Amino acid sequence: MTSEQAQQRIAALSKELEEHNHRYYVLAEPVISDHEFDTRLKELEALEKEWPEYASLNSPTQRVGGDITKNFPVVVHKYPMLSLSNSYNEAEVGEFVARVEKEIGRTQYVMELKYDGVAISLSYVNGQLVRGVTRGDGEKGDDITSNVRTVRSIPLHLRGDFPQELEARGEILFMRAQFDKLNAERANRGEELYANPRNTAAGSLKQQDPKDVAKRGLSNFVYTLQGPQLPSNSHYENIIAAATWGFKTPDPERRFIERTDSAEGIMAFIHYWDTARHELEMDIDGIVVKVDDRRIQEELGMTAKSPRWAIAYKFQAEQAVTRLNEVTYQVGRTGAVTPVANLEPVLLAGTTVKRASLHNADQIAKLDLHIGDQVKVEKGGEIIPKIVGVDRREQDAPPVVFPHACPECTTELVRYEGEAQHYCPNEHACPPQITGRIEHFVGRKMMAIDGLGGETVVELVKAGLIHNVADLYDLTNVQLLALGKGWGAKSASQVITGIEASKRIPFEQVLFAIGIRHVGETVAKKIARSVGSMDRLAAMPKEELTAVDEVGGVIADSIIDFFAVEGNRSIVQRLKEKGLRMEVDLSAAQPVGDKLKGKTFVVSGVFRNFSRDGVKEVIESNGGKVSGSISSKTSYVLAGADMGPAKRTKAEELKVPVIDEDEFKRMIEG
Repeated sequence: MTSEQAQQRIAALSKELEEHNHRYYVLAEPVISDHEFDTRLKELEALEKEWPEYASLNSPTQRVGGDITKNFPVVVHKYPMLSLSNSYNEAEVGEFVARVEKEIGRTQYVMELKYDGVAISLSYVNGQLVRGVTRGDGEKGDDITSNVRTVRSIPLHLRGDFPQELEARGEILFMRAQFDKLNAERANRGEELYANPRNTAAGSLKQQDPKDVAKRGLSNFVYTLQGPQLPSNSHYENIIAAATWGFKTPDPERRFIERTDSAEGIMAFIHYWDTARHELEMDIDGIVVKVDDRRIQEELGMTAKSPRWAIAYKFQAEQAVTRLNEVTYQVGRTGAVTPVANLEPVLLAGTTVKRASLHNADQIAKLDLHIGDQVKVEKGGEIIPKIVGVDRREQDAPPVVFPHACPECTTELVRYEGEAQHYCPNEHACPPQITGRIEHFVGRKMMAIDGLGGETVVELVKAGLIHNVADLYDLTNVQLLALGKGWGAKSASQVITGIEASKRIPFEQVLFAIGIRHVGETVAKKIARSVGSMDRLAAMPKEELTAVDEVGGVIADSIIDFFAVEGNRSIVQRLKEKGLRMEVDLSAAQPVGDKLKGKTFVVSGVFRNFSRDGVKEVIESNGGKVSGSISSKTSYVLAGADMGPAKRTKAEELKVPVIDEDEFKRMIEG
């Protein structure tokens, strides 16, 4: 066989096998036997081995697994993968519809099944699969492309009239039959059975050898599309189009996806699947409701964690009854004391439950818990176990009494005004607070120090090498190597290098990392942008703090309390002396002006020269503020194309000026 003949045969076999793969795994309409398919696949494998220069990364042979991946690179999502807001009752769905229609008037909604699997983002360029990434934290995820290629319902090459650039979001899951088959094989080998399909799917995707992933028989449903050249402004129509490109998508004929323009239509779909879900060949845990028009989605925008144009309705959680054996208490990094119910093991929604959170002292009192009670347990959102009531009680059962002192260091607990949680105030000497604060500090979203996981932090604390986060910057290779077992030159060097690299982490992450109560990732970013430096933040009075966007009275009090503690001020000063960034890097920031100072904007519609986030950044960098809703305090409504009529009407009622993109540009250009 000549080189040209080999190239042609490899291309022909690849095309034929992908077609048969699509017919079998997506359409469920096979036209050849498994034996015929395997014979052709073996021929292709042999040809690619002999002529590797003609083998593609997206060859059908990759369906059975490629090379072992020791580490999954972390990549940034081009489009954030935000989680949906959850609802557990019909009233909340009605409130969602009312909020949407108050903003933009009556519109169409799409209802889809909420698959109980693992979210994945699939990127295609010119019809070729180039990357598969997990959700991660919504902004960044793990690149697991080699494993994704083994999922046979994910197309490696698109067909038909597809966009040149496309990102497909989907859910990788086990079909029930495949999961049962996997467990039957494990039972025959005398191995422990997997608890449920979702957790098993998640674990499968993180295996280092794609060949092992291929053996699992995972499936995939695509539920949304992103990209600059989608065929329609209708989410529903785009999903229908995606089926013609080779994706496995929700089937409208089986009522996996529907459209309606009313809350009644949404609830009819929910009621149908609340019963019919038990007949499905895969697990679902609810229904997703989305605004159909992508332009309206853009107008409604996002919160920090979830889109305003979609909501997930979760089905009623399963319940079980079991014995409450005892209540123990955990102390977190902020000193919060959380009671934990230790239960007689019970099977619930596919997993064995042994523990459940009781949240706080008020919850214990509300449930009137006694040791030995037969309690009703359910999974909140079918994920987190919780006690919802007492089924029956033994005579003379002792009541559960919340402690007055810290279970770890015996310090008297405190309860701050307006809070349900009790706290241990001994933050610099209480062991779990010490380790918890350090674990938080070194985490990926904070200082991102390689080689320092939870177990390593505990080891360093027990060895007396570190007592707080500032001590990390005094560590040496010699100290780490002296710890002995598990510490070699490579692991010690990795930690020291990671600590040194953390000195380049931006101020906003340093602020999040030091662990001020109630100052999460999003609030830290807002504060850093508004305040500019740690020194200024430490000196600000409450009235100035509450003027910062997203900072209310509780957060302001928490910041003031943090800097009132000498130990905290000392640690921050030591971190500053070690070279950590304690102020915004002005050389990397956008030029800041004050042309829009004192003005509040509401942004609506689609713009020619800006993305919606881009417009907001320009407003804020010029001293203005952005609000999500129109009020008497709104200075201007910045209107792009397709602005909703409801917002325009409200602006007219409140006599708020409505400006277009050109007028806005004149304002910022002076």
